[in-house]
Amino acid sequence: MTGGVLGEAYERFSRTGPEWGEDQLTNHGPMAVEVLVRRGRSDRVDGWVQQYLERLDELPRSTGEITVGDWNAAIGDGQRVADWVVYFTHELQERPWREVLAIWWERLLPGIVAGTTHGVIRVGHVVRALLAGAENPAILGELAHGLAFWAARSRPVPDPGPPAGLLFPRAALQALPRVPMQRGRVADRFDQLPHLPQWASAVVGLAPAATPDQVPARLSELVDAATLGYLSYGHGQPVILIHTATAPNAVLHSLPALPRDLWAPSLAAIWTTTAAIFSAYAPPDAAPRSILPAAPEGPDALAEVLDRAIAHTDEHVIKFTDTAAEVYTRTGDPDALTAALRATQLIS
Repeated sequence: MTGGVLGEAYERFSRTGPEWGEDQLTNHGPMAVEVLVRRGRSDRVDGWVQQYLERLDELPRSTGEITVGDWNAAIGDGQRVADWVVYFTHELQERPWREVLAIWWERLLPGIVAGTTHGVIRVGHVVRALLAGAENPAILGELAHGLAFWAARSRPVPDPGPPAGLLFPRAALQALPRVPMQRGRVADRFDQLPHLPQWASAVVGLAPAATPDQVPARLSELVDAATLGYLSYGHGQPVILIHTATAPNAVLHSLPALPRDLWAPSLAAIWTTTAAIFSAYAPPDAAPRSILPAAPEGPDALAEVLDRAIAHTDEHVIKFTDTAAEVYTRTGDPDALTAALRATQLIS
């Protein structure tokens, strides 16, 4: 990992807010540049960052101090994101980053859907960089920003309970019902979930990980299933459904930095969140295979798909293609590459 290039990019993004525009769209810049650097495209970072910065808003001003005695009152308060940045910056100066991450991962886990999962995704990307050895003040600063966004936008998901069934992730996703009104904001859709027949039993139906050692495999299976599922259902909401794969992948990459007793709760939380997004946005009808793109073949297929994503320049496409590339490397399934191309096709 080229810490210099990544650190410089993070420094440029540190003056921007986690959201931008009237619609409060998420700032994906720090996540996408981590992919560019890790995938050996450091030469593309400067130009990509310069173009992306033009759309962003400045980091809001601080409104007050968050302390160890009153932090709980600031959880989920989107107006206090700058206060959270100050808080986490101080914490990361005083303690090792793994210690801060472990403490706050547990506290923030109930609100993992924060920013439609962008909070945990942003944290996952910078943790991946830290685990690769790219530790400097700018990298730690990005961790502060990621945790701050997660804390400020923290919100719960209807939770029927931890996995206790027999279904593996691919079958568990297929078993999920859909909300009757697939329109409106995330909150409007999620509010329908507790009243949806079979919602609770379908979520609980995932096979649990019997031991912490089984959690990485179960998360990998969930990432694989969601990536391949995008082929069939991504047309329902091409951007948001990407997060059914990238969010659990962020948790998967964060596990090595977390205490093992947090692994199973992390699996349960991200599965429930993934299921909620899928039920709220995935259409009931799958796309016919005949309209799907054809994946390239041969030894250069993966590199070609990555090149197409970077040429596309969209931040969602870049992040999803990174996840799809990992699925392809892990499974050898060419449909993972097809899913990445489907994203480039669906997202303008």
